[in-house]
Amino acid sequence: MQHVSTAKAVPQAPGAHQGHTGPLIVITILFFMWGFLTSLNDVLIPHLKSVYELSYVKAMLVQLCFFGAYLVVSLPAGFLIKKIGYQKGVVAGLAIAATGCAMFYPAANAGYALFLLSLFVLAAGITVLQVAANPYVTVLGDPATASSRLTLTQAFNSLGATVAPYLGALLILSSTVLSADDLKKLPEAEQIAYRVHEAATVQLPYLMMAALLVALAVFFAMARLPAITDSDDAAAAGHGDDKASVTGYRHLVLGALGIFLYVGAEVSIGSFLINFMGEKNIAAFSADTAAKYVTIYGGGAMIGRFIGFAAMRYISPGKALAFNAACSIALIMVAVFGSGMVAMWAILLVGLCNSIMFPTIFSMALYKLGKFTGQGSSILCMAIVGGALVPLAQSVLADAFGVQLSFLVPAACYLFVIYYGLKYAKMYQG
Repeated sequence: MQHVSTAKAVPQAPGAHQGHTGPLIVITILFFMWGFLTSLNDVLIPHLKSVYELSYVKAMLVQLCFFGAYLVVSLPAGFLIKKIGYQKGVVAGLAIAATGCAMFYPAANAGYALFLLSLFVLAAGITVLQVAANPYVTVLGDPATASSRLTLTQAFNSLGATVAPYLGALLILSSTVLSADDLKKLPEAEQIAYRVHEAATVQLPYLMMAALLVALAVFFAMARLPAITDSDDAAAAGHGDDKASVTGYRHLVLGALGIFLYVGAEVSIGSFLINFMGEKNIAAFSADTAAKYVTIYGGGAMIGRFIGFAAMRYISPGKALAFNAACSIALIMVAVFGSGMVAMWAILLVGLCNSIMFPTIFSMALYKLGKFTGQGSSILCMAIVGGALVPLAQSVLADAFGVQLSFLVPAACYLFVIYYGLKYAKMYQG
């Protein structure tokens, strides 16, 4: 693999940490935005599933196209940022994401395939932002508190994820949705008109997001951020152990698998929440009502990250990671084998347990990589493709055995997260 520098960056301003506050606030805006856009998929999936009468497998192509972009775009994004710089890279990412949002307007008339392409373009822009912003946060301060700092910025990512389902329910799911049986009773012309109308409900929200992303691109183009350099010198990113290649760092390789499985589990659960709460033996909620409860899933992650920002300065990130993953499994088991409101609240509370997982795995995996930090960051961003593949695996189980039993797939993913946290709890003390 070619060397892609995405995190060997250090601000050139003299080292006082208080000088990092402004840039950290600016970068945090990005975390909010991509949290919002990513969480909108949880509303989009049941909506498109209903409009186009899709199976769960076909509906999960939304996440396949969205998170598949991380696998395809992460390395090119690293090269792009290396060539044009971090700040211009952020502007480029915002512009690409805005283009993807704007494509939703013609997609409403063109059909499901163009929706999928639009999502890929949107996610490509977000990938560019991720490749730049995550490692940027890790170098804006003391390396020992990188996990805590990334947890704080991820809390605002969760704030976006909390707000998005509620607004999505109001803007996309608020119209009356006919059941498949009722729709088939209508004349063919009325069926077509209905599908066109329902598909068009996404146009305004995504055009609004396109305009907001363009405004942010202009803002970032004009903002004064610290000068960033891209050096192969190990001192720029912290001293590593002088391995021959990035694959020599076992904690990075296993961390990439941890990111793959964790992101896959988090996205997979969110993707099925609305349908799960619509099950008669769970809550029998309509789609728009269920979507508003999805805010609890993202809200729990947000609250947990604010708590984790403070707590993880004093406790082992690895042990906290393993504990939260174990709690996630316990809650999923209640959701799988329980019923009614108990099962519903159990699956929603997994969001609270998810809170610290991504930033903790990410910062643990980058620990003491030295000159390979940038390459390691690109590998970790590529591993986010788990958000494409794990939901697809769960959809196969959902089509075969039902939504409730399908949550065993993310439960299995959390088992590895427990292993990773315990294995490296002593190596990394955040």
